[in-house]
Amino acid sequence: MNDAFIAYLHDLFADFGVISTRAMFGGHGVYHRGVIIAIVIDDGLYLKTDEVTRPVFERAGGAPYFYSHKGKQLTMSYWSLPGDAMESPQAMLPWARLAFDAALRKPATRRKSRKGGKA
Repeated sequence: MNDAFIAYLHDLFADFGVISTRAMFGGHGVYHRGVIIAIVIDDGLYLKTDEVTRPVFERAGGAPYFYSHKGKQLTMSYWSLPGDAMESPQAMLPWARLAFDAALRKPATRRKSRKGGKA
């Protein structure tokens, strides 16, 4: 992962607020107020979407992040954004808000413990 790109993201989200990043799954997660709002894979940024925000990303020319697993293509709820959104904190601001709103709407899920019981 390119450390310069991660540093750039901190600057890019400056008008939105403080973000943190952490390594995960061969990339990085981007968090705001403890909520994951984006992923960085191969120096590409993908923001969190849901049924409300996905059409906005689609109209802007975005595409979902997908990967292959056990011979199947799996699509995630993270989408690319238009290139001009990457040019300034002001241009990123509305996209960051959409991603945060989508993340907040995601229902909480119960995690299973390692023993297979409920957490």
